[in-house]
Amino acid sequence: MARLYEYAVLLDEKRDKDGDIVEQAEVIVPVKTVLARDDAQAQMLAARAIPDQYVDNGKFDRLVVVVRPF
Repeated sequence: MARLYEYAVLLDEKRDKDGDIVEQAEVIVPVKTVLARDDAQAQMLAARAIPDQYVDNGKFDRLVVVVRPF
């Protein structure tokens, strides 16, 4: 049975070696509601929604995927 989930993807802030913020955090995939069988499928759907420009340019380690059941 499918359940209702919400997910969003954030790009975490970037800090320099002194701890100062160089780039602010931003929402790259706004909150979206989806139907999924379980948490794992909801996370997979969220990961597929990440634009290629954030995966291919070295920002992958700053991505934060948040998923919650509705």
